[in-house]
Amino acid sequence: MKRLVRSWPIIVPLAAAAVLGAALFLPQGGILSVALGVVLLVAVPSAVHHAEVIARKVGEPLGTLVLALAVTVIEVALIVSLMIAGGPQSATLARDAAFAAVMIICSGVVGSCILLGGVLHREQSFRVEGAAPALAALVALSTLSLVLPTFTTSAPGPVYSPPQLAFAGVASLVLWGVFVFAQTVRHRDYFLPPNDGKGEEARLPAPGGLATLGSAGLLLVALVTVVGAAKLLSPVVEALVKVAGLPDAVVGIAIALLVLLPETVAALRAARSNRLQTSMNLALGSALASIGLTIPAVVAVSLYFGIPLALGLDSKNLVLLALTFLVSAMTLVPGRTSVMQGSVHLVVFAAFLFLSFVP
Repeated sequence: MKRLVRSWPIIVPLAAAAVLGAALFLPQGGILSVALGVVLLVAVPSAVHHAEVIARKVGEPLGTLVLALAVTVIEVALIVSLMIAGGPQSATLARDAAFAAVMIICSGVVGSCILLGGVLHREQSFRVEGAAPALAALVALSTLSLVLPTFTTSAPGPVYSPPQLAFAGVASLVLWGVFVFAQTVRHRDYFLPPNDGKGEEARLPAPGGLATLGSAGLLLVALVTVVGAAKLLSPVVEALVKVAGLPDAVVGIAIALLVLLPETVAALRAARSNRLQTSMNLALGSALASIGLTIPAVVAVSLYFGIPLALGLDSKNLVLLALTFLVSAMTLVPGRTSVMQGSVHLVVFAAFLFLSFVP
């Protein structure tokens, strides 16, 4: 029995992947939807476990980058496949996915981590030197990708012309690449915990090379399972949304919430362990990767296949995005957090959800 308990990180992702593989060949139904829901519930903690194993081996901040990058790459592949399959009807898919990811992470995930840390530890600290440039890059990427298309005049509507699309794609990829270089090489110390990593996680033994490689493979299996289950559940979500008479944007939010579950759980666990720097690295890094990798990929698909791409947000979402960045900037100024700041972020997140259901 004890051996079985110790082996759950290996058994769970493989079993979940087997269920997902069987679901690809089975007819859709209520029992299958329940099974896919169970797959999501068990695959998420296994993904977080293996990401933490890798993080102990490679250290911060590279450890948090592993999970953020893995989830984002798979998410981008999912969006690109849906764009190619959907054709012109998928013109707003990338915009909705990128905007939902930024709002969920910057208001929901960050707010939940700060509130949880404030309740358990009263105050928590992080390095402003790392968080401020990350937020600056995120604001620039979001403005270039999601705001400016609403106001440019070379093409009608909230779209970029082909040269503008190419510029936005290249600029997004370059800015994300520079941030990763600064985070992992040039200014790595800006993203380390204020206590120089001497907290609880530093006392855990580093895994061996073979165990790290095994966790890397199982992490990939778990993340593919999470995203695959989310994709198979998307028709069920769409049907429920239509039956309830809700706006189509709710579908994108629901899928984004499912895909971001591993990062969310990992960030909350770090905040609970009084490692808010890890939570910030994971949250801001995930938001940056969502924009910095999604936009170049969808731009390339749009230009190559001739699929229209509407990136500009409407006025309501522009206000929500501006409010989120303003609140985030004010949170970063002191470098210390409390329950008040977490509550403000979560109120903004609640407004985003409410206005998505009741536009």
